[in-house]
Amino acid sequence: MAVFGVLAAVLGVVGLVAPDVLLTVMGFEPVPEGGRAAGDHTLVFLTASSMAALNMGVYYVLAALADWKPFFRWTVPFRLLTCAVFTLAVLTGRAPAGFVGVGLWEGLGAVVTGAALRYEKRAGAHG
Repeated sequence: MAVFGVLAAVLGVVGLVAPDVLLTVMGFEPVPEGGRAAGDHTLVFLTASSMAALNMGVYYVLAALADWKPFFRWTVPFRLLTCAVFTLAVLTGRAPAGFVGVGLWEGLGAVVTGAALRYEKRAGAHG
């Protein structure tokens, strides 16, 4: 949880400070300075998403430091949902192929978190 939190927070900061770098990492082609059409709000949405990622990253780190198991459990279904939505966005042509990595990261994180919670629960029941 802490590793995911730190990565989310770092990517949030990258999106706030260098949005074109984050776009490139996610498989989007950045638009050159001054090349955006009037009404293109890509950077506004990127700023909002990046701020949300920064906040979420801090929440994850704080939850990890507090060993807040209910929070960990809550993240599993929602990260699986995020995986499905992001992967579907790629499959339907709404997002570039490189964006599937974001979905897979969420799915893998959910599976690992769920497995760790199950392992700890079983170990606690037998120990």
